[in-house]
Amino acid sequence: MRRLSLSLLACITISLISCGTDSDPFLIDTTRVGSLTKEIKINQLDSVFSEDSIVRKNSGSEFFNSTSEIEIFDKEGKPLLILEPIQQFDSTSTVGYIQIMDSRFQTAKGLNNASTFGDVVKNYEISRIENTLNSAVVFIDELNLYLTIDKKDLPSSLRYDTDSRISASQIPDDAKIKYLMVSW
Repeated sequence: MRRLSLSLLACITISLISCGTDSDPFLIDTTRVGSLTKEIKINQLDSVFSEDSIVRKNSGSEFFNSTSEIEIFDKEGKPLLILEPIQQFDSTSTVGYIQIMDSRFQTAKGLNNASTFGDVVKNYEISRIENTLNSAVVFIDELNLYLTIDKKDLPSSLRYDTDSRISASQIPDDAKIKYLMVSW
């Protein structure tokens, strides 16, 4: 009887632990953003976000950039995510890029779009930093994630220079994240 109750207790504990890891609807990790996983196809989004609003923005022409962006809003109309498929205008494609719009979406270490660069440095290894015209793009390969820091938050010597390498030590800890993106 004692062995049976210990086995039952172990099964319940394992079940609770495994349920707890899958139940966070806002967790960002290497294979998912909330309930959205790498394997989900564009034509399955209605079932994944059945409680939310989905807005498909199909635009473009032969002369302009075309996009098949998909915006996800919660019940109150607050933006959650902006998705872009790997293959434009293909409903059987999977999602390739995700812009995080809601700060409830966060990594296990608490990184979200309201975090600062100091939070990034404290919790993650930065793979590389790219210098663009208006921002520094910071890559965190362990999460398939990148974020942008507006050059307005950088020292003046780096704001107008696209040729210099930017190191993590040159970005102030209080610099805010402008965009938080997941790339699969």
